[in-house]
Amino acid sequence: MPSIDLRGYEKKKAPKNNGPDLGNRVSAFFNREINLGGNGLPDQKKEFLYLELGSLLTAGIDFSSAIQLLTADQRKEKDKILFAEIRSAVLEGTAFSAALDKTGKFSLYEIYSLQIGEETGKLTEVLLDLAAFFKNKIKQRRTIISSLTYPVIVLSASMGLLLFMIHFVVPMFGDIFKRFGGELPWITQKIIAFSEAVQSGFLPFVVLVITLAAFVTKFKDSLAFRRVTANVILKLPLVGNLVQKIYLARLANSMRLLINAKLPLLRAIALCRQMIGYYPIQVSLEQVEESVLQGASLHESLKRFPIYPPKMIQLVKVGEETNKLDHFFGWVAEQYITEVEYKTSTLSNAMQPLIILFLGAIVAVILIALYLPLFQMSNNLQ
Repeated sequence: MPSIDLRGYEKKKAPKNNGPDLGNRVSAFFNREINLGGNGLPDQKKEFLYLELGSLLTAGIDFSSAIQLLTADQRKEKDKILFAEIRSAVLEGTAFSAALDKTGKFSLYEIYSLQIGEETGKLTEVLLDLAAFFKNKIKQRRTIISSLTYPVIVLSASMGLLLFMIHFVVPMFGDIFKRFGGELPWITQKIIAFSEAVQSGFLPFVVLVITLAAFVTKFKDSLAFRRVTANVILKLPLVGNLVQKIYLARLANSMRLLINAKLPLLRAIALCRQMIGYYPIQVSLEQVEESVLQGASLHESLKRFPIYPPKMIQLVKVGEETNKLDHFFGWVAEQYITEVEYKTSTLSNAMQPLIILFLGAIVAVILIALYLPLFQMSNNLQ
């Protein structure tokens, strides 16, 4: 089958109603917030689209046939309709990036990267880079979820058992002890008092939780809330460093992709600033962009902010000196992704026995407190 001529494809004249030109699109981009992941299309579908399309184009299959093959491979009707709409728009002369933009299911981060790929004749490379980006993102998310699932399940089940004991078992024993009279051991008195406090404060506790949830939902997007929560999380042992590395890996991977697509450094920074929703990085990139615009180097601009580790700064410096920023950003991303996976796995393995030991100790204390009076009464009867 004939191969696609990417340069010829990109130079096709789009119909007048296909949307704003490049200048207007860039302007619109800088005034809109990127929602990485799109509006409804899962990351797995995006990885499939970019990987399969890039592979088919690399194999010499023309664009129309490649999209048709992808459409036929979809099981869900809505996905078939989506891919058919993209193919139809491309056949009518619309650029592939514009066709994706019209669906409203792809982020401007992807649209702009593909548009640069079309203009530079490197669409296939950008497609494969985007596929790798979403593959790493999915892998990272799955690793974190799988590592934390078991501890969360164990903790939830154990807390449910403790609440059951405090709410039902302890009051039952408390009534028995009251009937027999006598002075209870100190530990038993404290456990019964705690149980009574839990029962009397259960409703206010529920109201407090609902109020906090409503408060977080309302103010979670405000700058003050994001600043406070980010600072608190960063100061948490283990967790703070883990969250920092997750977002730095995402930033480095995004910079690698955009720089590799021959995007100007300032535009790449602006894209990442709007894409990364993490407050410390987002705020710092605003000042980094301004500093680079005034002539400062990227590593000097990043060095002013503690969110960026010294090792990352040094690698960025080497990348600037050797004109291989994309390579070193890719190196940083790979190192941080590997480190996050290792630390998440280690944290999960460490949490499991600690949770079991901690909750086992609490259950043991409750049981001792409940059975100690029974042993005393048995001794008195003898």
